[in-house]
Amino acid sequence: MTFAIKTLARFLRLFRRNEDGSPTVEFALIFLPFIILPVSGFELGLLMTRHVMMERGIDMAVREVRLNTGTPVTELQFKTMICNAAAILPECMTNLRLELRPIDLRHSGANSDNSIPRRASCTNLDEPFQPARNFESGVSNEMMIVRVCGKFIPMLPEFGLGYFLSRMDNGYYRLVSTTAFVMEPS
Repeated sequence: MTFAIKTLARFLRLFRRNEDGSPTVEFALIFLPFIILPVSGFELGLLMTRHVMMERGIDMAVREVRLNTGTPVTELQFKTMICNAAAILPECMTNLRLELRPIDLRHSGANSDNSIPRRASCTNLDEPFQPARNFESGVSNEMMIVRVCGKFIPMLPEFGLGYFLSRMDNGYYRLVSTTAFVMEPS
């Protein structure tokens, strides 16, 4: 028994004195954080670019709808206008869900019939042909609220920020944009 303890002690003493491989340990401990930071930064940059382009698409589509008051717009036309202006969004026509509704500012509040639901309704990619939550074209001088929700897949879903984004909603993360406008008089 003492022989085994002495042998183990001698092995541990030699192991402690041996410096072979020490830079490898330092490299393994430091390398991962230095790789996670730039990859997560790139993922966040892509997320922000997609959100900015979705906002731009909404602004361009709203401008088109607002100035063409005489013609009612359908959900498909509105979505096509957004996707044409926001060219960077992958599978835009499938991944976006729209909500367009008139709102009366005189009768607004959390409990009124005029209130907007707090949570945006995103596409359910298992059921891609769901109708719009509420899509009503407005008339002249009417205040309209537009909310667009899109689901997107992270660039690297198993690494850095993409790992956390992909765990949010079955491998997707949501981007929501809301805007308001007044229909121009005809």
